[in-house]
Amino acid sequence: MQGFSTEPKHAAYDVVIIGGAIMGSSTAWWLTEMGFSGRVLVVERDPSYEKAASSLSFSCIRQQFSTELNIRISQFGADFVQSLRSRMGGDDRVPELKIQNFGYLYLADTEEFAAVLRANQKVQAAAGAGTRLLTPGQIREEFPFMVVDDLVLGSLNTLDEGYFDGSTVFDWFRRKAREAGVEYLADEVVGLDRTGSRVTGVRLASGRTVACGTVVNASGTRGAKVAAMAGIQIPIEPRKRFNWVIQAAEPLDRPLPLVIDPSGAFAREVGGGTYMAGGHADVDPAVDHDDFVMDHDLWLEKIWPALATRIPAFERVKVISEWAGQYDYNTLDQNAITGPHPEIANFLFLNGFSGHGLQQSPAMGRATAEWIVHGGYRTLDMSDFHYQRIAEGRALVEGAII
Repeated sequence: MQGFSTEPKHAAYDVVIIGGAIMGSSTAWWLTEMGFSGRVLVVERDPSYEKAASSLSFSCIRQQFSTELNIRISQFGADFVQSLRSRMGGDDRVPELKIQNFGYLYLADTEEFAAVLRANQKVQAAAGAGTRLLTPGQIREEFPFMVVDDLVLGSLNTLDEGYFDGSTVFDWFRRKAREAGVEYLADEVVGLDRTGSRVTGVRLASGRTVACGTVVNASGTRGAKVAAMAGIQIPIEPRKRFNWVIQAAEPLDRPLPLVIDPSGAFAREVGGGTYMAGGHADVDPAVDHDDFVMDHDLWLEKIWPALATRIPAFERVKVISEWAGQYDYNTLDQNAITGPHPEIANFLFLNGFSGHGLQQSPAMGRATAEWIVHGGYRTLDMSDFHYQRIAEGRALVEGAII
């Protein structure tokens, strides 16, 4: 448990962050970057991060969203990733990172989804994204290994869109936060104490309770469980997502963008004739927080047939590795829930990212830190993602979820 304490050093903290994966660690680092002088405690139940979404992610970033705010969030994320060293004080230990811009390629096989892609492209273009709409013939010209006869339209962007080294960003958020004085504690939050309209204490599995000024719920798939400790209901549940690394007998002759097939299967370039593939079952229920059991039949019955139909070269592939991860899925609108609770003002949400949390972590951590330090946003206004829409059942639908 390198870098983790086994018991809190203090009885009270100005900020307690529940969850030390990339959202919690981004918030912690941004607090130090903004000169926050209070005590900050990050409580993480699994210091190995073995099953954290941050660890099991496809680690990609895109600008192909349907809402301007999500596009702006990812644009900042792309800039942050590619300026990581300078943003972290020019520290020579911090590597220079680049985005592998193979892009995302959304495929539509119906006029209905083609209309969604056209509408999304207008929003993306207005925000400065480089998304191009492609006819089936244009898709075949750019990717001759792909079957396009059933398609109506494609949408591709190769500007700041593709793979990035999310694990390195995550590592440096944590490392820099700790070096600046943030305390990381290996423990689990099992309860919250409330007095009127404030959370006053965080109860730990170890039996200790620490007093708190502000609480940040950055607990991933356990976000609803933590919110319930404060008497708050949020529509977040764990949903399983399955992943494979495959080796092709006949590697493609050019990089493969992250292709999102109409079947729901998707695949992207890794390099050297290897590719990552993913998807989920047609029936997609909530699962237990600790359920990471692999569905071995899913590959044979759905994912491989869909990919091999779209890319015949994938008829001859070998599975090298496979794993199951989880999304913290927002069942209302597949968008984040951020900001303070309207009645419990010192309880902040950082939940429900529905699969695009890794790429959004730089902007979301910054926004949460701004709210704590300044009492409001100084850069991107995240108020559209606040809890009020949840209370009202008012969906802010993101139409480009994978």
